[in-house]
Amino acid sequence: MIEPAPNVAFPSGSAVGGAPGRADLLQRLAIQTSERARSGLLRRARTIDHAQGPWLETGERRLLGFCSNDYLGLAQHPQLIAAFKRAADDEGVGSTAAHLLCGHRREHAELEEALADWTGRERALLFSTGYMANLGVLQALLGRGDLCVQDKLNHACLLDGATLAGAVLRRYPHGDAAAAARQLASEPGAAALLASDGVFSMDGDRAPLRELAALCRREGATLMVDDAHGLGVLGPAGAGSVAEAGLGSREVPVLMATLGKALGSHGAFVTGSAALIEGLAQFARTYVYTTAMPPALAAAALAAVQLARTEDWRRGKLAALVARFRAGAAQLGLPLAASDTPIQPVLLGDAAAALAAAQALETRGLLVVAIRPPTVPAGQARLRITLSAAHDEEHVDCLLDALAALPRAVTPV
Repeated sequence: MIEPAPNVAFPSGSAVGGAPGRADLLQRLAIQTSERARSGLLRRARTIDHAQGPWLETGERRLLGFCSNDYLGLAQHPQLIAAFKRAADDEGVGSTAAHLLCGHRREHAELEEALADWTGRERALLFSTGYMANLGVLQALLGRGDLCVQDKLNHACLLDGATLAGAVLRRYPHGDAAAAARQLASEPGAAALLASDGVFSMDGDRAPLRELAALCRREGATLMVDDAHGLGVLGPAGAGSVAEAGLGSREVPVLMATLGKALGSHGAFVTGSAALIEGLAQFARTYVYTTAMPPALAAAALAAVQLARTEDWRRGKLAALVARFRAGAAQLGLPLAASDTPIQPVLLGDAAAALAAAQALETRGLLVVAIRPPTVPAGQARLRITLSAAHDEEHVDCLLDALAALPRAVTPV
C-alpha cells in the first residue's frame, strides 16, 4: 500500500521566484526523498540485462530470481513470442489511438472474448494496466456520498480509486467479514461497493470471498474483486479465486484481473455483464482517454490464456513447489505468512533486517526482494518470495539452504 508522505514544514518565502508563503513543490519532494533515504527506506530500480526463465543477468552477475509474478512461467513461452511477432509483423508496434477512436484491433476483440469466456461472464474490457483498470472502474461506479468498503491490505490502486471518485472510504481489518459488515452498516442509506483483492499481493492469502458475497447480497452492496494474483493460478482451469470459491457473476458482478502476472504479458481487464462493460466503455476515464495496448501484446496474452486454461500441469507443478518450500521453511522455523499461493512472505518485522537478509541472499546468487514500509505497515517488513512453474525442485532447495544460512542477526529470534 502507498501511504501519504509525511507533512513537512517549509520556511516562508521558499517558493520559486520568492513568493512569500508559497511552498516550493520541488524542494518539498526533495526533502521527502531525503527523509526516506535517511530512514533506510529508499527504493531503486535494478536494471536486468537479460532474463532466461527464473535466471536474471544484471551487470556481471547471474542470479536465481524469486521475485517475479510470472507464476505459470509463460513470459518467455515460444507460443507467446510467436504470437507477438506475428501481430507485430502484421500490425506494427503501437495501436496509435484510444479504443474508441481507431485503436481497437481484431487482437483486442479476440482477447476480450476469450477472457469473458474463461471467467464465465458476458463481456470483458481491456485496460492498459491493472492500476488504470481499478481507477477507471471505481471512478465510473462511485460518486460523492457513495460508500466504498475495502480490506485494509487491498492494493493501493483500489484505495486510490475510491479516493479519486470522492466516495466515503471505510476500511476493515484484513480478512474480517464481520468488520466489513459493520462498515457497510455505518452508511445505511448510501449506494455501496465492497472491494477486495482475491489474493493479497504482499501476504499471499485469500479473501473470505464467500462471506463477503453473502454480506453484499444481504446489504444490497456491489462486490468487486481484484484477482490479479489469483487468475491463472487458482480455480478450475485457472479461472481464479472467484471461480475457486464457487462464485459467479451474480455474486461478484465486477471482476478485475491482470495480464502481466500469471499470463506473462501486459495489461488488465474487467469482466462482467454486458451492461457493466458498456457503462465502463462510456464512463471509465482511464479507458476512454488513453491509447489502447499494442495489438501484439493482446495477441501474446491470448496465447497465454489458451495455455493457462489447458495446461493444468503448470498449476500442479507450482502447487508442489509451494508445498516443498513451506515444508522446508517449517523445518527451519522460518516465520512464514499463512499462504498456500505462490506468494510466500518471510516475516522479519524490521526494515533493516529485511534488507540485510535480501543482501545476504544476493551474495549467494539469489534475488529476493525486501519489502519495507510504506509498501507494508511499519513493523511488518518481509522477504517477498514468489515461486513460479519455471522453477525446479533444486531451485527451491537452493533457496532453503540459503535461508538456513542467514546470519542470526537478520532473522527473528
